[in-house]
Amino acid sequence: MSTAASPLLERLKAAYHYHAAVGNARAIFITLLAAAAVAALTHLAPEEVVIGRLRELRPVHLFLAIFLPVAAATMYLMLRPRPVYLVDYACFRTASNCRVPAATFLEYAKQVPVITERSVRFMTRLLERSGLGEETCLPPANHYIPPYKYCTLDAARGEVDLVVFSAVDELFAKTGISPDDVDILVVNCSLFCPTPSFVDMIVNRYKLRSDIRSMDLSGMGCSASPISIGLARNLLQLAPHGARALVVSTETITPNYYVGNKRAMLLPICLFRMGGAAALLSTSPAKARFRLKHVVRTLTGAEDSAYHCVFQEEDEHGNTGINLSKELMTIAGNALKANITAIAPLVLPASEQLKFALAFIARKALSGRVKPYIPDFRAAFEHFCIHAGGRAVIDELQRSLCLSDEQVEASRMVLHRFGNTSSSSVWYELAYIEAKGRMRRGDRVWMIGLGSGFKCNSAAWECMSPARDADGPWATSIHRYPVDIPDVLKH
Repeated sequence: MSTAASPLLERLKAAYHYHAAVGNARAIFITLLAAAAVAALTHLAPEEVVIGRLRELRPVHLFLAIFLPVAAATMYLMLRPRPVYLVDYACFRTASNCRVPAATFLEYAKQVPVITERSVRFMTRLLERSGLGEETCLPPANHYIPPYKYCTLDAARGEVDLVVFSAVDELFAKTGISPDDVDILVVNCSLFCPTPSFVDMIVNRYKLRSDIRSMDLSGMGCSASPISIGLARNLLQLAPHGARALVVSTETITPNYYVGNKRAMLLPICLFRMGGAAALLSTSPAKARFRLKHVVRTLTGAEDSAYHCVFQEEDEHGNTGINLSKELMTIAGNALKANITAIAPLVLPASEQLKFALAFIARKALSGRVKPYIPDFRAAFEHFCIHAGGRAVIDELQRSLCLSDEQVEASRMVLHRFGNTSSSSVWYELAYIEAKGRMRRGDRVWMIGLGSGFKCNSAAWECMSPARDADGPWATSIHRYPVDIPDVLKH
């Protein structure tokens, strides 16, 4: 074996011996506890009575009474999943020099020779009804005229330097940990997949350890953040107790500027904006702010309509872009229902579960003639972080889950202030709730992501320690929110 592999082998051996030691320690502790219980019984009863009763027992009785429960308890302690905690998180803070008001965005589009006046009018109407404000940001390359000429690979890497590294730097500063303390790295970025990979860029920047377990998720769409959280949780189960996982969620939009006139492909470039988030997970509760309760993933990609509803392709002129199907909201609603069915038994109180189960049985028995019962998730969660994919997405989820305007306020305000930041939007929403001072110890949070595939993914959290201030992406603007968002914004 090469000398380069020796350090890795030594770490793996150390991890193995650690798990073995922990498992043995638990077994020895439980065995000693059982022995102590037997010893206590001998002191509580006369000696002749105890000895007489023990003589009456057969070996099989002693085995069933003592060894079997101890063995079962030991196996349970060794095999049960460890709890996973969110130590802290950080979102990229947009800068004013990256701000793109609607008028500026449209002016840039007019400088693209291929884009027609008809397409500009369409984008104008779209932006007026989008729910986006005047402070959303695009990466530096999109500020040149014409923008598509400067959306190069180097510019995309520059966006990573600006967005991702800024968020990770802030996370390290908030948590006080060193890059050497990171054991696991999970990154999700749907459309930008360079070589070397996204995780290699982060490893190189922060000089992370050579034995770090790293995963790069691409093409997973706007719902990828709960996927990354679930993957990090699973990897932490295999690492020594107290290991740390760095999770990065972003979308690098620099190389994805669509230069064409197909309306279904113009919509994404009007809604997507620059953003990213970094989160630190651990199996140690020390300094943790949230506890991860559940991650539930549902995928409807087996259906052709769901698979094609968010599709990267070329238009008739060979221009690459993201095509959004007219059936998107219907498909999103179906994916949400599937996710609700999966997560409801895990989070709902017994009364809501009973109503949901009876309605489900009735629909099956009567061939769907009974109206489906939508559980009241307000009984399970105090806060909702719904992916800010667009006004229509938020409206659909608010209607489907019977939520109040206040409960979807975070999603609407994130869309207004930051735009659609893809998978990181749920973190901006969590930051909004905390910046407004609404989070309390014990509060439960439901993150809901919708994305290509088509997927609906959820992450449920329980707050252990709320943020003490609004020091985050909302630090300079939280005092101005919430704002009124008209149905049609006239510029």
